[in-house]
Amino acid sequence: MLREHERLDYLTKEHLRIIQNDEVFSFSTDALLLAHYTTVRKNDKIMDLCSGNGVIPLLLSAKSTQSIEGIEIQSQLVDMAKRSYHYNQLSDRLMMHHMDLREVFTHFQPAQYSLITCNPPYFKMNQQHQHHKEAHKIARHEVMCTLDDCCKAARHLLKEGGRFIMVHRADRLMDVLTTMRQYRLEPKRLKMVYSKPGKSAQMMIVESRRGGQQGLEITPPFYIYTATGEYSEEMRAIYYG
Repeated sequence: MLREHERLDYLTKEHLRIIQNDEVFSFSTDALLLAHYTTVRKNDKIMDLCSGNGVIPLLLSAKSTQSIEGIEIQSQLVDMAKRSYHYNQLSDRLMMHHMDLREVFTHFQPAQYSLITCNPPYFKMNQQHQHHKEAHKIARHEVMCTLDDCCKAARHLLKEGGRFIMVHRADRLMDVLTTMRQYRLEPKRLKMVYSKPGKSAQMMIVESRRGGQQGLEITPPFYIYTATGEYSEEMRAIYYG
């Protein structure tokens, strides 16, 4: 089942396995945080944008019983995701679309989903020190899709009142909030993520609602490590339950 450079990693809390390949893509803490802070409701119809090796659908599958879809542009990552789903006997619930999310307008009817998640490329094209490997560059830099593209796709797919939840770098807070609002995805809840107390925020998780009323709740901060460098209780709960 595994191909060159691939390994099978364990999602401890969910008791699931996922195929990873550092030469192409491996998920990081941001994916775990996005899934952890995504509430899945009983009747949600779910789509994950920029799905990579399919880790978010896998993580959300442990919190739900319904089908979950993902969109990913890189064929090798789509193949890895499908094999992970098959290994975990979840192929009947988890589906990956190999496509450019900028094409959702021609492939999907509007307003079909109530929950959309997204772990997008974080860095702008003009960012210095881009990754030399093309797969890493596509996953982490706005080469094949931008923040604007992600919000535009979510706007098309979401039902009125549907939720769009994104993890992103903290230094792009204003970009994320203004772009969401531009597409009538009103930011409703913000969680700032810090490496440890006393440090500047590294990441954020923003939940928006299509057509929502103005009013942003800023929730208590999340710390990955304690001041002494150990995993915080919250982080241990995400990893191990």
